[in-house]
Amino acid sequence: MATKPGERKLQILQTIATMLEQPKGEKITTALLAQKLEISEAALYRHFASKAQMYEGLIEFIEQTVFGLVNKIIADESNGMKQAESVVALLLRFAQKNRGMTRVLIGDALVNENERLQQRINQFLDRIEATLKQALRIAITQGELPADTDVGAYSNLMVCFVVGRWQQFGKSGYTRDPLAQWPQQWALLKK
Repeated sequence: MATKPGERKLQILQTIATMLEQPKGEKITTALLAQKLEISEAALYRHFASKAQMYEGLIEFIEQTVFGLVNKIIADESNGMKQAESVVALLLRFAQKNRGMTRVLIGDALVNENERLQQRINQFLDRIEATLKQALRIAITQGELPADTDVGAYSNLMVCFVVGRWQQFGKSGYTRDPLAQWPQQWALLKK
């Protein structure tokens, strides 16, 4: 049965994401991926020029999903501290709901792959940090934070917190919920 254009490409990406959800995290090879999809390796390469392109497709999904939601938070919420809280919670919730993508975000899935993939994840995190800086600047103008608050250090702390929670989640075989104790931890982070 023939598939519609783009359908097979999406199926390949979904299969990789599902394979990444396995706690043991075996290395994903094109041979293993082709076997799971019941197609030839050559068929994979008709849709993607390389395995790196497959991972780029996953990173693109992460970027589009997360920044689509971040933009909605910023548009809907005028309070700077609530923007920051919502963005951090969104990042933790995204990992919770997309376990395989967590392995991409923490770099586990990208080991021995093209270094540009990790650079793209680093750029993603830089964009998140810039978004948090802006939210914190708004919080300063709203009088929620002291005027001398170092927004660079503060936003970096928040990103480090998120990456740490992602690491715990991924390295625990998805048993350590990234949102566990979130209300208590946010109370500490926002002090």
